Amino acid sequence: MSIPNKAEDVKLISSLFSPDKDLIDRVINEMEGLFGPTDWVSPWLFFDRTRYYEREMGWPLHRRFVTFRDLISPEDIVQKKLATNMIERKYLKEDGKRAINIDPGYIALERLVLATGKNYTHRIYLSHGIYADLTLIFHGKSFKAIEWTYRDYGDPSVIEYLNEVRNRYKAQIRGVPPQEAE
Repeated sequence: MSIPNKAEDVKLISSLFSPDKDLIDRVINEMEGLFGPTDWVSPWLFFDRTRYYEREMGWPLHRRFVTFRDLISPEDIVQKKLATNMIERKYLKEDGKRAINIDPGYIALERLVLATGKNYTHRIYLSHGIYADLTLIFHGKSFKAIEWTYRDYGDPSVIEYLNEVRNRYKAQIRGVPPQEAE
């Protein structure tokens, strides 16, 4: 018989992309008001692994990843996704299309999970219309893409950033306080 245990707290991470860099920075500030201070912000990345969002959002698309200082319980990802959905709606263009895409998730020692409102075979329903997408697994000293991983998350440079975030998270759960992002 297994004995249920409380899950270890995880590192909240989010990907934001938009054709408007200023909007990304403004939304990061808004997210800090909701989720607490960031402790890491990626450099600017070009979102070019797919053109799926071009008709809705425009082109080129710029991207940043951010992590937040305060750890969360894994089940809190549902409320984080609902909050980021509200932010996306706040910035809808006049034609109802999104101006920004925000994908929150979390890093645990074993995995990267993204929150989504879209069901699919490998996604597990959580609550309130939100599913957990197992996006990457940690195996051997690095995150690894799996069959359904989005191409951009499987990119070696993105995996390198996520490995760095995991190392910071690992230090944090061992008692090393994170630094706020500058």
